[in-house]
Amino acid sequence: MSQSGVVDNEGEGQFEATTSEGVAVLTYDRREGKLFLLHTGVPPEMEGQGIGGSLVRAALEQARERGHKVVPYCSFAREYAALHPEFADVVQDPE
Repeated sequence: MSQSGVVDNEGEGQFEATTSEGVAVLTYDRREGKLFLLHTGVPPEMEGQGIGGSLVRAALEQARERGHKVVPYCSFAREYAALHPEFADVVQDPE
């Protein structure tokens, strides 16, 4: 598991964070040098603990490392990116 507690489960197409309360996921589609963020799902018991933000941050950081752009279709991921301008270089608006 990565230092942030988030792993990229490429086989399932999702970033995952596992706690004793369950698994939170950020689903994605990776193609054409872009990472399309589709949906963030956090179990109710885990909401409000910053886990969704950790998932999106992990996706953005990985995309930057790989030289990819991120297209956030997920409203949560879009909001996160808007609140974190340090990732503006990797975020691309959905078309």
